Amino acid sequence: MRKVLSLFAFSIALIAFSFIGIDAQSFSPASPEIAKKVQKSINMLSRYEVFDNIDFTVDDAGVVTLTGKVRNAINKSEAEGRIKKIAGVAGVVNNIDILPVGGFDEQIRRDLYRTLSNSGGLSRYLWTVNPDVRLIVERGHITLEGSVYNQGDYNQMNIVAKSVPGAFSVTNNLTVGSSDAR
Repeated sequence: MRKVLSLFAFSIALIAFSFIGIDAQSFSPASPEIAKKVQKSINMLSRYEVFDNIDFTVDDAGVVTLTGKVRNAINKSEAEGRIKKIAGVAGVVNNIDILPVGGFDEQIRRDLYRTLSNSGGLSRYLWTVNPDVRLIVERGHITLEGSVYNQGDYNQMNIVAKSVPGAFSVTNNLTVGSSDAR
């Protein structure tokens, strides 16, 4: 009888803890739902373009940390302001860098965009609304961010970016796989 009672108590405790675990997950501030809302808010920024890249993380306390590089201060402040208004976000740490202003980098951006757009099917990654690939130019150094569909596009992006006149280096942070508008 004692074994049956112990087994019964253990079963009840196990069931109770499983419900507690489900409750904790469904009300967790770092749920995937918050991440989706944060990503949507970033994509909806009025001046967010192919030359900007904003990434984020959400911790267990619901604090969103923003990182990346943007061409203008408006994107930095607007991203923080929009994300603060999302339900479940406890706070925002804004570590977004503003890229330096200058004609040298602007010329490289124009040449890079034009060259990639005219290179065998790569233009699909650069469409103006939420492009899959982001082109970051900072003090003559190019960084490719985002995702491409296959290894061939990855290699072609890298080769074409390295051919842009005036660029000092190319860092290819692209991922290969489904290109899902991050």
